[in-house]
Amino acid sequence: MHCTFEQKDAIFNLFAQVNDVDEQIFSFILKIFKKEKVFDIIQYLSDQENKRHLEQQVLQQQENLTQVDYQKKLQVASSNIQKITNFINKVKDHDFNNKDYSKEENQESIKDLIKRIKDDKQFIEFLQFLVHLTTLDKTLIQCGSNSLHLLVQMKVDLRNKNLENIKIENTSLVGANFVRCNLSGSEFNNVNISGINLNGALLFNCKWNNLKILEFNNLDGHDGYVSSVCISPDGSTLASSGYDKFIRLWDIKTGQLKATLDGHANPVWSICFSPDGSALASSGYDKFIILWDIKTGQQKAKLDGHANCVYSVCFSPDGNRLASGSSDKSIRLWDVKTGQQKAKFDGHNSQVYSVCFSPDGTTLVSGGYDKFIRQWDLKTGLQKAQLNGHTSPVYSVCFSPDGSTLASGSDDKSIRLWDVKTGQQKVNLTGHNDTVRQVCFSPDGTKLASCSYDKSIRLWDIKTGQQQGKLDGHTFYVYSVFFSPDGTVLASGSDDMTIRLWDINTGQQKDKLDGHQYYYNSVCFSSDGTILATGSKDDSLRLWDVKTAKEIQATDKIYKNIVAQFKTPLFQQNPFQVSSYSILVISKQINLQAQGTQILKGEFINHQGKDLRPLFLSKGSCILEGLMQK
Repeated sequence: MHCTFEQKDAIFNLFAQVNDVDEQIFSFILKIFKKEKVFDIIQYLSDQENKRHLEQQVLQQQENLTQVDYQKKLQVASSNIQKITNFINKVKDHDFNNKDYSKEENQESIKDLIKRIKDDKQFIEFLQFLVHLTTLDKTLIQCGSNSLHLLVQMKVDLRNKNLENIKIENTSLVGANFVRCNLSGSEFNNVNISGINLNGALLFNCKWNNLKILEFNNLDGHDGYVSSVCISPDGSTLASSGYDKFIRLWDIKTGQLKATLDGHANPVWSICFSPDGSALASSGYDKFIILWDIKTGQQKAKLDGHANCVYSVCFSPDGNRLASGSSDKSIRLWDVKTGQQKAKFDGHNSQVYSVCFSPDGTTLVSGGYDKFIRQWDLKTGLQKAQLNGHTSPVYSVCFSPDGSTLASGSDDKSIRLWDVKTGQQKVNLTGHNDTVRQVCFSPDGTKLASCSYDKSIRLWDIKTGQQQGKLDGHTFYVYSVFFSPDGTVLASGSDDMTIRLWDINTGQQKDKLDGHQYYYNSVCFSSDGTILATGSKDDSLRLWDVKTAKEIQATDKIYKNIVAQFKTPLFQQNPFQVSSYSILVISKQINLQAQGTQILKGEFINHQGKDLRPLFLSKGSCILEGLMQK
């Protein structure tokens, strides 16, 4: 069934009535409705006295207004409230409040609406306002349910939200990310919750009935080692390559798989985004280099020239050239537009593991199995210098953003910093106890990240040469590290088949992106930071006194009122909080995530009448009343 232009236009015009409403007024009005226990919103707003009272309440939120400002603000408030009133009066009889817009026959209208409003913050705030109205007015439940479906479809960040007592029915929330949300008191009926992420959420006294949920036996991102990761220049996309021969593109914001690039016949070893983010280069054991169009996911060119595995690819700063290093001992320079080989550099007497352009694009540096780092003049094609110092193969080389310093990582467990002008070694960074697989400068050039076969990632201060931090979490070799464009996030890829995102400022792991199901512990601080709760795969919930580091027993006086404290910290940014559950899940097939979810009483019944709490338990949730009885 196809929607007519008039039908699609009608739903947009309905929402267009509130497109210039001050977004702050939504939260003000909602607060007043809840305070005054308004359960029939249409009737309330149809009373002029109530509207004047509402206008006065909204204005009271703003202090120190002059008489002139007061009159102006009053006019604005009156206009905004009237627009909201008009919308609610019209939507009550509209299909948006009477039909399930998640159904296939309505998806064309939804896609058209999303296309028009997806970048408008006011619309997004208004949709969230409509979701919250379901806590008050039962006649607007379908409108609020369709609004939540829209928010999920638009991939709006819904993490850490207070969604207490919302009532949602007849819709799909497939893939929704409700990490650390408070959904206590919520009522879901005839809702598809397949693939939603409830990690760390609160589900106290919920009534979820007639739920639809699909579970798959296999969760998979990559089906083998993750060999390389790379973040797009705009920071929106994470590319990963693996021994499964595929390159996968992930949406960093949502953790969802955007595309799978299939073209290599053997494991993919290296990937690199072009400077403008429009193309991706990949190489591997099949000897070929493939250029991909990021927008279409199609191959742009296949570069054939190397006689053996291509270990490294790197774009020039202007994006016009591509350098590659291979186990055939050569380095080759390619024209990105034509796909033709421009030059071949010979000098290494063994495999070339890493190549890197200088920031000004005039010099190429390579590191290889022969222990040497070589600098090449791209104008003449001749070797400029040979940097000697490493005692084992060099796996990675990287220029600082200003081009003055070169970093190298080696099988000799060391990282060395070199003066590019003189070719002299500036400092030897030691700390890893196994092969250093990759090194990477932060965008501002003040930090260096390194990863190793010792399973760790280390951060180094370039000015002092001192280690700033050690990031532990991976369980096998770490092959790849990469900074986000703003330098606040570091991505890493490992033999443990996971990709992890790290907060550089705190040194803490932000997200664990994987496609395999594990049952992790969950950790949460109380609001005052004195109590720590831990949930484990042994199905136990333990409470700890942070000061004494001792477990609090059920006989202790402070035990009784502790559970209530754990609502607040879920909505606070606690710099000391360690989150050991997944915030984003990288997977081709989406599955319910419920690690560290706290459930107290309530109902969770699927459309076949089966209790879903055992499923939640198997995902790592804590059923609190059962634990307290124990």
